[in-house]
Amino acid sequence: MSNMFSAVDSKYLAPVDGSFEIASMPTTATDMPKKSELKALLETAVEDIAERQRMLYAHNRFSVLLVFQAMDAAGKDSTIRKVLSGVNPAGCQVSSFKRPSSTELDHDFLWRTTCKLPERGRIGVFNRSYYEEVLVVRVHPGILDAQQLPYAPDLDTVWAERLGAIADHEHHLARSGTVVLKFFLNVSRDAQRERFIDRLETPRKRWKFEPNDIRERGHWEAYMHAYEQAIRATSKPWAPWYSIPADDKPTMRYLVADIVRRTLDTLPLAYPDVDPDDQSLFDSLLADLKRDS
Repeated sequence: MSNMFSAVDSKYLAPVDGSFEIASMPTTATDMPKKSELKALLETAVEDIAERQRMLYAHNRFSVLLVFQAMDAAGKDSTIRKVLSGVNPAGCQVSSFKRPSSTELDHDFLWRTTCKLPERGRIGVFNRSYYEEVLVVRVHPGILDAQQLPYAPDLDTVWAERLGAIADHEHHLARSGTVVLKFFLNVSRDAQRERFIDRLETPRKRWKFEPNDIRERGHWEAYMHAYEQAIRATSKPWAPWYSIPADDKPTMRYLVADIVRRTLDTLPLAYPDVDPDDQSLFDSLLADLKRDS
């Protein structure tokens, strides 16, 4: 469709031709402003997003879905909190997806996230998403045994089939007016290690740490392969992936906010026009109010 959303440009935009290579993407951004300047830039971007969200809500034709995927300790929660801190809660929906429930396992793997898609006029955020089915499940294929699938999955084809279903799903969303932006917060293994140490050494942060985080860290290369394959198969002009350097959190947050803001700027948003009959009534009521003292 000629009027379908198209990705805004960025040096961190994953190629849409299936050539994405995770090893070529930096975990640290270069040529960025100083931290004090980044803070001011982020505040401006957050204000701009809030202003555009109000228009998105009033326009009520488009919705926006922000998908965040990353290794543990990359900064998903804090990025979501900072980037959307100015948005009216009535116009924003944040959903986190962990281990599927028994009810969710009684449906196909896209069902539980489809139920949480944003309504028109709203920004939806997925903190993890249906991509877990081709990331953690791909790294630990034994999980498939508990998914009550009708047929035994073929590990040589199941990931391509699921990625195909995801790509089709996102294409449908795009055609229906949902702008899908996907952010892979690309943290290095060394930075993750330092953040784990910080969590263990800082009492108020220990609640964030789980022993399983260390076990998953041991599968780092398998996860990188899974991410690479997922991004190659599903980064499209209408549903792009951005591989955001995540070793420095202030930089990461600003880069995400800037992409969200510039994306909203591409949409033909406008406040609704008032019906001429209603306008005449409004003019009359306004005159009455001004005479009332």
